[in-house]
Amino acid sequence: MKGSRILLFTLLFGVAFIWTTSRANWSARTLLSPLFRRAAVWSNPARVNGAGLSADELNNIDIYKKARLATVYITSTTVQRDIFFQAYTSQNLGSGVIVNDDGFILTNYHVISGGRQIQVTMGDQTRYSAEPLDIDRSDDLALIKIKPRKKLAYLPLGDSDRLQVGQKVLAIGNPFGLEGTLTTGVVSSIGRAIQATEGARLEGMIQTDAAINGGNSGGPLLDSAASVIGINTAILGEKNIGIGFALPINRAKALLDDYRAGRVTERPHLGATTVPIAGDLANALGLPERGGLLIQQVQPGSSAEAAGLRGAQQVVVSGNERLGIGGDLILEADGQPAQREDSLVRILSRKRVGDTLNLTIHRDGRTMRVRVKLMRAPFE
Repeated sequence: MKGSRILLFTLLFGVAFIWTTSRANWSARTLLSPLFRRAAVWSNPARVNGAGLSADELNNIDIYKKARLATVYITSTTVQRDIFFQAYTSQNLGSGVIVNDDGFILTNYHVISGGRQIQVTMGDQTRYSAEPLDIDRSDDLALIKIKPRKKLAYLPLGDSDRLQVGQKVLAIGNPFGLEGTLTTGVVSSIGRAIQATEGARLEGMIQTDAAINGGNSGGPLLDSAASVIGINTAILGEKNIGIGFALPINRAKALLDDYRAGRVTERPHLGATTVPIAGDLANALGLPERGGLLIQQVQPGSSAEAAGLRGAQQVVVSGNERLGIGGDLILEADGQPAQREDSLVRILSRKRVGDTLNLTIHRDGRTMRVRVKLMRAPFE
């Protein structure tokens, strides 16, 4: 019985050996391959059901496709003289945005300032000579025009008064001559006042962390609907550190309206620097709790001085900041609460030289009304 089992086992083993060795793809290495297998140098990406571009990425791509051909590269050639009175040429480089199919282009004034020749390069590399139509030095803004030889792509203008801190924005331009560059970010703040490199003070600016560099000046700042809500104008310092500034587009609309109406663009200037205060700080200073804009300085020869507005009488330290007190507190401007940093700038953007600004102020414990006849800025 035992011998029969051994014989049966031997026969089964033999049959299995013959069947295995008779297959064409068999080899000893096949059996031992797991021992010799090496790790792959690279691997394919894992396939995940439903993976693809996010809604935000698709929005960015769509905006770029719409805006790229409406964003132009501007070169302005100027002639200067050295200390030996020898003439030489220099170039200002920047960007611009086409705003209608007539060839109107908005850009910064400093991009074309002093230029004898202004050349515009389109997204498809078509080149045009441009002529300046109007400028607004106080807002560092310029309107130029080309004579298009074909249908132009252009961008709609949004409403910068509705901007909110935190909303997505996109900047398109030609930083360092790198054509058609897109950067994204958010509105970091609104109503910022900065000192421009040319010496002018720019007020009511949009602050953004969307990267802005040399060559971006004059290009569009866009919202998620591909509408222009600002003109990229300046950065803090000489290098990009995530703090850029754009001129609100509603200020540029005023320039366009003036040109269409045949009016000379003359921006009024109040000539008073202010800081917003409210709540506990206002109470501590003996001012109305609802707060307003506390005047710090009044510029000599300005509209504010002519109207008798008062600046700070003394300086105190509030927290880590120096604050001028004793000046007028502006509560309202043309019936609108004056509580945001850019409250006055937004109202003044709709005014012209010679118009009247009606202010409600708090002075020496009482509320009073002051009419301010608006004049142009002293440097104009």
